[in-house]
Amino acid sequence: MKEQIFGLLRKQQWYQPRCQTYTKLIVMLGKCKQPEKASLLFEILLSEGLSPTIDVYTALVSAYGLSGLFDKAFSMIEEMKSISNCKPDVYTYSVLINCCTKLHRFDLIETILDEMSYMGIECGTVTYNTIIDGYGKAKMYELMESALNEMIESGSSLPDIFTLNSFLWAYGNDNQIEKMEKWYNEFQLMGIKPDIKTFNIMVRSYGKSGMYEKMESVMQFMQKRFFSPTIVTFNIVIEIFGKVGNIEKMEEVFQKMKHQGMKPNSITYCSLVNSYNKAGNLSRIDCILRQVANSDVVLDTPFFNCVINAYGQAGDVEKMDEFFLEMKETKCKPDNITFATMIQAYNAQGMIEAAEDLESKMFTARENSGTRLSLV
Repeated sequence: MKEQIFGLLRKQQWYQPRCQTYTKLIVMLGKCKQPEKASLLFEILLSEGLSPTIDVYTALVSAYGLSGLFDKAFSMIEEMKSISNCKPDVYTYSVLINCCTKLHRFDLIETILDEMSYMGIECGTVTYNTIIDGYGKAKMYELMESALNEMIESGSSLPDIFTLNSFLWAYGNDNQIEKMEKWYNEFQLMGIKPDIKTFNIMVRSYGKSGMYEKMESVMQFMQKRFFSPTIVTFNIVIEIFGKVGNIEKMEEVFQKMKHQGMKPNSITYCSLVNSYNKAGNLSRIDCILRQVANSDVVLDTPFFNCVINAYGQAGDVEKMDEFFLEMKETKCKPDNITFATMIQAYNAQGMIEAAEDLESKMFTARENSGTRLSLV
């Protein structure tokens, strides 16, 4: 859609090309994994007589990197080096490192750091945090802690709240609670104070590990420190209790959330539907759907997938079809999970023709999503 609008804008008499516009579009295409279109935009920018800025080049480096085209990303950096006012800076390299961590190309990080050192570019806090977060999510704990030591030894880029949260998330998500608590205390000694995200990470980690008393003690500690639980906090706790089948506790937290004036969102309702489905309680799902109908909550594809899955598993194909139609009416696009869930439900009910028809629609939708949109 943005590409189509841009194409129309370029045809207007008053249109003036701007590098900032191209940067935003290239970033968007990079996130959508469409490097070819990003490259085409870059060519159009040149054809309009614009001189690419460092931001334009960095956006293109990111577009290539996010699609795993690291040869092209490094090639762009080499091109930048030859232009006096567009030499890669710490932000350019941080963006490239971020692409490497997202695609688990950790083998390239040392090469990038060596190149930065050769260019006389020091790692900033953002660079270190990107590396630490990437190693943590990949469970490469020794390298994560080594990067922290380098960060501290640099003297110029000190750990901050993002460093703390990356450490806690890494160990907490891996159920290494003692390590998580150790590093929480270490960062406290460094003078780094927790924020609401820190507490949410700890609540989630304790909940995942079945340490419900500690989970609740964190929430009590939050209130004492005047950190009001957010919608994210409540959603985490509702999901935790729902997953282990503690429906009573889940409903208690849900009621508490509403009493505190917190509006449930699509994620909240999704957790409730999943939990009631797991417990085989379709009547409670019907009740939740009535609440949703009387609210102004913005529904999304994952929510509809939860409902479709619940009725599909229960063999209520009519209700499942009803919500599939409502999904399309609310402009929520069905995804592969939607189609796969419905096909499974049809097959389970012996509705082979319906399953084959939907499978055909799924392939059509997939082909349409790959249709190229003209930029010119």
